[in-house]
Amino acid sequence: MPMKLIGSLTSPYVRKVRIVFSEKKVDVALEVENVWAADTKINASNPLGKVPCLLLDDGEAIYDSRVIAEYADTLSPVGKLIPAGSRERATVKTWEALADGIVDASILARLEASWRPAELQSQAWIDRQMGKIDVSLRQMSELLGENPWCHSNQMTLADIAVGCALGYLAFRFPSLQWASQYPNLNNLYQKLEQRASFIETAPPAA
Repeated sequence: MPMKLIGSLTSPYVRKVRIVFSEKKVDVALEVENVWAADTKINASNPLGKVPCLLLDDGEAIYDSRVIAEYADTLSPVGKLIPAGSRERATVKTWEALADGIVDASILARLEASWRPAELQSQAWIDRQMGKIDVSLRQMSELLGENPWCHSNQMTLADIAVGCALGYLAFRFPSLQWASQYPNLNNLYQKLEQRASFIETAPPAA
């Protein structure tokens, strides 16, 4: 069977790997799955119950987004997104970890505010997650400086991960003022948003 990606249209992790596949010019079918639905079938492919999950042509399942992105980068020589050198590779993967960490904190804050009953919500927990986002954005801005890309002089997985994290903040936390606070991050984000891979994977309007 052809390779298939199980995911949702709003998940920033799914968006990240979809962008990687697009930039690598590798076709993969998307099977939309709602992991929060009572009848979700995701556990049959990923026991962790999470997306994205990539089903290979022999039926083997690969997860999570970092593993899938790294695998996808090997499938085509087009636009290498993860450097081969160990130090450069670690730098790009650290950028990805930082960006994914922002997404992790964002989702935890959002779930606390939207999933739990109001009387059980912890504002201290939400504040803790939002604090992680603030510190991480500041670190990102300092690391980026005046550079056109996160690493080297071309787009890498670092930029894709950062773009997806910033896109998720714009999508789910529109009141955050990160764009005006960190204009260098906004410049990178606006540049990425003009790429076909970002345009075609933009989450649907809420």
